Order: sequence, then C-alpha cells, then structure tokens
Amino acid sequence: MNVTDIVFPQGFLWGAATAAFQVEGATDSDGRTDSIWDVFCRVPGNVVGGDCGEPAADHYRRFTQDVRMMADLGLKAYRFSIAWPRVRPDGGAVNQAGLDFYRRLVDTLLEHDIQPWPTLYHWDLPQKLEDTGGWATRDTAFRFADYATAAAEALGDRVTTWTTLNEPWCSAFLGYAAGVHAPGRTEPDAAVAAVHHLLLGHGLAAEAIRAATPYTRVGITLNMYPIIPADPSSEADQDVARRLDGLQQRIFLDPLFRGKYPEDVLADLDPFGFSWHVRDGDLDLISAPLDMLGVNYYTEHFVSAEPGETGPSPWVGVGDHSFPRRDAPVTDMGWEVRPDGLTSVLLRLHAQYPRLPLYITENGAAFRDEVDGSGIQDLDRTAYLESHLRAAHDAIEMGVDLRGYFCWSLLDNFEWAEGYAKRFGIVHVDYDTQVRTPKLSAKWFAQVARGNALVAVP
Repeated sequence: MNVTDIVFPQGFLWGAATAAFQVEGATDSDGRTDSIWDVFCRVPGNVVGGDCGEPAADHYRRFTQDVRMMADLGLKAYRFSIAWPRVRPDGGAVNQAGLDFYRRLVDTLLEHDIQPWPTLYHWDLPQKLEDTGGWATRDTAFRFADYATAAAEALGDRVTTWTTLNEPWCSAFLGYAAGVHAPGRTEPDAAVAAVHHLLLGHGLAAEAIRAATPYTRVGITLNMYPIIPADPSSEADQDVARRLDGLQQRIFLDPLFRGKYPEDVLADLDPFGFSWHVRDGDLDLISAPLDMLGVNYYTEHFVSAEPGETGPSPWVGVGDHSFPRRDAPVTDMGWEVRPDGLTSVLLRLHAQYPRLPLYITENGAAFRDEVDGSGIQDLDRTAYLESHLRAAHDAIEMGVDLRGYFCWSLLDNFEWAEGYAKRFGIVHVDYDTQVRTPKLSAKWFAQVARGNALVAVP
C-alpha cells in the first residue's frame, strides 16, 4: 500500500501530548507544593545532570503561545495532565489559583477549536501523601478521588473526555520496586500494593467524575508492549515472558475488563502479599465500564531467562531475566524501533478484551537533534512516526476501533530520570531562551493531521 492510499477514518482525532511536571515549570507558583518528583530530583544521582522540573518548557507561563502553535499545526486535541499539587496542594484543601490555570488553559484550547484531554495523574503525587505511605497506602486512593472531584467540578462543563491514570505500571514498579522513578523506593511489597491502590484510585476517580459530570467520557491509559520469548522453544523463556506479560499488561487489563486479577499473576505475587490488599467491592469499582482506553506504545520486550543486570528490578517475582539486543534500529533511549508491535498490541485488545474505542495516547521517539540554519531536520523521528501510523492503520484495516492518535511529545521536556538529556518533542525547546522551533516532524505531522492521511516523509 502506498503512503497516498493510507487515509484514516472520518473524524479520526489528531493530537499531541505532554505531562504537567515535564513541561509546566513554575514549581512553586500560585500555591503549588512539592510533588514526589520535586523531592526525588533533589537527591544527587537520581536524575541525569542533576536536572529538575524547573523551568522545564515554562508551559505554565507560555501556554497561550503553545496553544496557538498547536492550532497552527492543525491539531484538534491536546492531551495534558493536571498537577495534583497545584489543585490540592499537599493532598489537602482545594487551591483555586491552581485550578484557575487549568480553567485558562481549557478555555484557550476551546477558543482555538482544540479538544482538551486532561489526565488526572501523570506521576506527580503530592509529597505529603507519600510521607504517609503514598500509593502503597490504601488511603491515597480516596485522596485521589477527592482531587478528581475538585478537577471535574471545575472543568467538567468544558471537558468531554477524562483520563484517570497514565501508565500505572511505571508509577508502581519503577517508583516503588526499581526506585529509578519517584518516590525512589525499592520495596517489592510496596510496589504490588501500589498496583492495587492505583487501580482502586482509578475506580473511585471514575465514579467521582461521573457524579460531577454524568455525560463525560472516562478512560485510563496503559503502556503496552508485546512480550516475546528469546527462544520460543525454551520453557524457561516462555515462563519469563508469561510473568512479564502478567506484570506489564494483564495485572491491569484483567481487573479493568474482567473484574478479577489473573490467577497466575496472583500466584506469582503471593510472596509479596498482593492479595491481602484486595477487599470486597474493590474489583466492582475497578471494573466499572469505561468509555475509552488509551494505549501508550514505544517498543517491544524481547526477553530471556538468562540472568541480566543485578540490583533492584521493576519485574517483581520474575526471577532471572534479561533483554537481549536484536538487530534493529534504536532510539536515543536505546529502545528498539518496532512498529509492528503496535499493530500486535491493538489486535490483542481487539481479540481478547471487551471492545471499546481505543486511542493511541502516546507514541514517539527520542533522537538527537541537530540545530542549524536550515531548521531541525529530524528525519529519524519523522520516519518513526510514519511507520507507527502505518502500523496503526493496519490495525484499523483489521477491524480495530482506533479513533485517534496523540504524538508524544508536543514539546521537548523534562524526561524524568533522564532530565533534559533526551528530546522527544516535535517542537524544539531552547531551555535557555524558551524559544520554540517546530521540527521537520512537526511540519510533517501537521500535514497528516490536516489531510487525515499519511504523506510521504521528505
């Protein structure tokens, strides 16, 4: 199929995404208090270069400029996250000054005919709640519902689609088991508790949003990857792949869509006390019907039972494992470029779980950008996006109800533990001057969005 033949369904939604801590800056403005990421960044060695969320892309002060730029690029939706420490600082009372920022942002988006797609939680838990146990503690789920109520009551008359959580796998396993993300804990028992409490928080928040705004769509976003055994004939490799798939995908998908945790995952996590955290009625809340599911996709996991790196691991209960490198191009993050894996993920959801509208809520790549007089000719990133959009279209052709695509990321930003060393943006940000420069990928993506069809990569 030629590029010119790849036309997306009528009404397909084209957007870009960011996250509050990665772009906003203004970390102590208008009543905002510390999140776990503010505190994590202050610990020497946690973040490359000693970087922190200040000033990031200064989106808090420059959002009107950024919204105009989105409109110029032909984008019709903006997926952003709301900073919990702005709206309910320290997890406490509502801060109207913080809510006012998001009111202004939503109003400005609507003035430019761009749909606001807020995410309630993109990893910035108020530090005061972490001090009392964080997501390892059941009460945090209820505080999350309080925060969801405040956000929905303030914005629900103008927002039609809400996402509760972004990538709870990262929050639980990178933050509480591996310790490479905030809050930096290396406690497997806490990590599995966090899984359940994040999902409980999702269920409670979804209920709160619907109570405040009954006609709003509610969903969740999961990061999904095919898990491929290095040697399909090896029982050990197959078992490691099963265990990883249980932790990466099924521990979230099954309670959300089947109302129960997978039996094999419960057995794998029994030594860590996972089942102890599940109480009567929890799974009913978690499995309340969703209106959409967001899928974040970047690569595949190719896994072996051979021992790999030592030290704290996000893969709780998996045992010996490693990720052999295959002969494939990689991004600046070291992630293999595997567009076919996106098709596989979408087809799996279509075949194995209840069908509902799907959206690719993140997809993109970090590459090194060369800035010169001719602009930023990021052909590698543009080719990455083109190949993954082709893969998404393949899934649509096979019957998947895919309704939109959000590029990650609109802006170069703070890339978590990598600091400012990695650039995912289709728009370059000079962190010294805050000048924005659309890259080749942005100009190409604008053509795609306006035409609702792929165009050739220059």
